[in-house]
Amino acid sequence: MAGMPSWDSLLSVLKTLSRRKRVPAGSESSSLRRCLSTVDLVALGVGSTLGAGVYVLAGEVAKSSSGPSIVLSFLIAAMVSALAGLCYAEFGARVPLAGSAYLYSYVTVGELWAFIAGWNLLLSYVIGTASVARAWSATFDELLGKKMGRFLGAYAAMSSVGLAEHPDAFAAGLVVLLAGLLSFGVKESTAVNKAFTALNVLVLLFVTVSGFIKGDLSNWKLREDDLPRAAAHEAGNQSVADNTTSAFGVGGFMPYGFTGTLAGASACFYAFVGFDCIATTGEEVRDPQRSIPMGIILSLLICFLAYFGVSAALTLMMPYYLLDTMSPLPAAFEYVGWSSAKHAVAAGSLCALTTSLLGSMFPMPRILYAMARDGLLFKPLAKVSCRQCPVVATLVSGIVAALLALLFDLKALVDMMSIGTLLGYSLVAGCVLLLRYRPEPCAQDTPVGKVPAVQLWWDHLVQPPLRPTPRSSTTVAWALTAVAALVCALSWGSTTGLPCLRAGGAWCIAALALPLLGILVAALLIWRQPQSRERASFMVPCLPFLPLLSITINSILMARLSAAAWLRYLLWMATGFLIYFGYGIRHSAESRRPEEAAPWEPPGREVALEPCGMTQCPPAAGQ
Repeated sequence: MAGMPSWDSLLSVLKTLSRRKRVPAGSESSSLRRCLSTVDLVALGVGSTLGAGVYVLAGEVAKSSSGPSIVLSFLIAAMVSALAGLCYAEFGARVPLAGSAYLYSYVTVGELWAFIAGWNLLLSYVIGTASVARAWSATFDELLGKKMGRFLGAYAAMSSVGLAEHPDAFAAGLVVLLAGLLSFGVKESTAVNKAFTALNVLVLLFVTVSGFIKGDLSNWKLREDDLPRAAAHEAGNQSVADNTTSAFGVGGFMPYGFTGTLAGASACFYAFVGFDCIATTGEEVRDPQRSIPMGIILSLLICFLAYFGVSAALTLMMPYYLLDTMSPLPAAFEYVGWSSAKHAVAAGSLCALTTSLLGSMFPMPRILYAMARDGLLFKPLAKVSCRQCPVVATLVSGIVAALLALLFDLKALVDMMSIGTLLGYSLVAGCVLLLRYRPEPCAQDTPVGKVPAVQLWWDHLVQPPLRPTPRSSTTVAWALTAVAALVCALSWGSTTGLPCLRAGGAWCIAALALPLLGILVAALLIWRQPQSRERASFMVPCLPFLPLLSITINSILMARLSAAAWLRYLLWMATGFLIYFGYGIRHSAESRRPEEAAPWEPPGREVALEPCGMTQCPPAAGQ
């Protein structure tokens, strides 16, 4: 009996870590100002996603990985991003509150996972803000002939490891300026964002139309023997022809083969990161159940069309092997004799950077606000101004991002940001599954005798209950846990065993086939379980396969990142856990709620089911 107290203490800790947020029935009310429309959300999503990468990424990927088939690379990347976007859209329709993946995890899987999701989001947004600010500064400095860089390099050089070559005061000042704009009010900042986004889209439309007018379809039909002559002509030396042929593939629409197109899609995937900022606006949208799903889907569609159009125009204007990887659009316009168009490209690039910077800064204080309001971070961060804006969180996050932009070399931190984003996508996809298969308020399991666990799983696969029960929900949870473990094994194996796979090693193929088979079996087990009958204005189709596919792809992409990025990420998470276990776990708002409070019900339902025993409660199966 001496061991019982410690066991009870462990159960108490586990219960604390897994406590879920209860959203009251009147959750549509908010201390923030509900003033955003669907158009505001679309502009926010497009501005955040369609950053300066559209002016650089297409040339780099087309030349080194995909060739003209970069248009297919962007299509594949858009479809993969849409998997995560659909999951965010459903939660945005169900839970119209600020918090994005943090909130979705809190109401579904519990407090610890919610803190991990929120801490990851903060990592992504703060590094994203600082890196975009430095890119804005560098682009503007380029237009000035690099005068700022030379001056700061001469009089304020820094040589410490991890720091930038010189402090970027312009980038830091820009972040502080935009933080002040955001703290002034959400409506005013979104109006500025809409203006810059419209200018950016107009410039990209000009680029696309110009490319189709001046383009030549023969650039998509180059033969392999065209490449050496063209490369030698550019180099001015026929002897280099043999050395350059293999570097440019075999010509045609897919010069590097379908594997090159897939490699390009992997690089293009990160061009669609940013739409999730829409999900943080749940308490500032007039009609969140309708506007958030539409905003996410429309912004992804517009971004895909922009990337598709620009990459098609670029590869039509000039052969893919001649593209400039640093500034492809000005070089392409010069190639076709429209060198004056580079001024429009420069203006569009600054507009894109401005909207991308606003898109990174806008959700960051809303995550801080949501976590502080729930007690997981320090309470002053939840202070709201008289204009119904999270002013303290906005200023604090802006100052932190400004310090990063001022002092640090951010190139090494971008991969760490990708880990946080991809993990957030995976958490939301898993939460959608758990939510859709959760038991109904009055559902009960049909009593059974003592049976082995394997037989119980087999019974749920062959003859599942007609509607969700606690046991069927637990089956889904365990199957999802198994999928997570198998996906980790698959991701690690596909990354470390890539040379063996290319060589056709039987052991490598079998080692990957077994996790894939296990994932398929778990997916079928989940598919056989009954779904909740609750409906929302938007719901992810093809459950459970689309969320599971999203989790698998995100995990593979995470496994491709460097060990150094993972080490820095673990240090960031260790800092977060110190804050959570030192402060958040004791100050959580959920710890002060009475135990008998009603469990979370998705907002938006016309009539909530009453507790068991009341007249509106349907009978459980078998009763």
